[in-house]
Amino acid sequence: MSGSQPLSGAVVTGVDFERWAVILCKPDAVARGLVDQVLERIRGAGFAVSGRLDLIAEPWQPHVVYRDLLADTGRRALPNLPAAIDAAFTGRPVTLALAHGAPGIHARLRRLIGDTDPTRSAAGTIRGDLGDDSFIAANAEKRLVRNLVHTSDDPASAHREYGTWYGPGRRLNVSDFDRCSVILCKPDAVERDLVDGVLKRIEACGITIATRRDIIVQRWQIDVHYWDLLVDADHFTDRDIPACLDDAYTGKTVTVALAYGQPGIHAQLRQLIGHFDPIRAARGTIRGDFGNDSLTRALAEKRLVHNLVHTSDDAAAARRDFGTWYGAARHPLLSAANGAPRQSTPTNRR
Repeated sequence: MSGSQPLSGAVVTGVDFERWAVILCKPDAVARGLVDQVLERIRGAGFAVSGRLDLIAEPWQPHVVYRDLLADTGRRALPNLPAAIDAAFTGRPVTLALAHGAPGIHARLRRLIGDTDPTRSAAGTIRGDLGDDSFIAANAEKRLVRNLVHTSDDPASAHREYGTWYGPGRRLNVSDFDRCSVILCKPDAVERDLVDGVLKRIEACGITIATRRDIIVQRWQIDVHYWDLLVDADHFTDRDIPACLDDAYTGKTVTVALAYGQPGIHAQLRQLIGHFDPIRAARGTIRGDFGNDSLTRALAEKRLVHNLVHTSDDAAAARRDFGTWYGAARHPLLSAANGAPRQSTPTNRR
């Protein structure tokens, strides 16, 4: 396909979808904590898996993925299939990934995941081994069957689904920054393997976490993020703030994620993470429970304090943080460096 005329309405060109498939771990897989197990089963079957993306499904996305079911009214088992699809997906967390293999990958993945009805799936398939639902139960409750995972049916489907979830036209519904905050797990959280623990503590407060990304920090990002420290650098006569920021962040790995909640989320998160000096942070806060540094030690060593995590101060900061880590430089969510397919149209537009 890579040398053929793009399909009408195509958002991705130059990708050989004979060898690439999209994996959709559905809301039930996320809710049951089975995403890692599902992806590992796919890897174990000899497929390369990359480009993991956690997000909240927008209404249009499952509509496009299930367009054939929605358009074929004669095959509908449910009286209101559109409503059932919306109930199953819209506003719910899903996890996406890409599978790469030889031509014929789509048929092999379909065999690996098993029958649409988990009770009819053979042992050794993902749905057969991990499924806990059935068509009978789903039809009785007038809902979609919960069967954990979907993979692209064929190259054309993979093309469409890649555009749906990863393509240049995708937009995250984060315009209401009164309800959305950016979480930055700092290099010390990454190095101490505390990212999962930090995010789970936030989720336990009823906040939804989505669109997690691991990023190698560029100098401009940390300068934009900590602009206020740089502007007020003359107040920090004990340290060279630009040098401290560069040393602490540039070229190091951070994890960012989006947090969705109610108005007031920013204050809620600031209370949860605790005082910026870990030894002054209360027990029960993230910095109070996980922190192992202090401002006194940092000053003595002329560096920034290691305090694990940052969250946006307010709606304006969330908008800026989102632009810094997700939008401003238009860095692709996928790159050739991690094994994902290239797009012929660059997505790192300024």
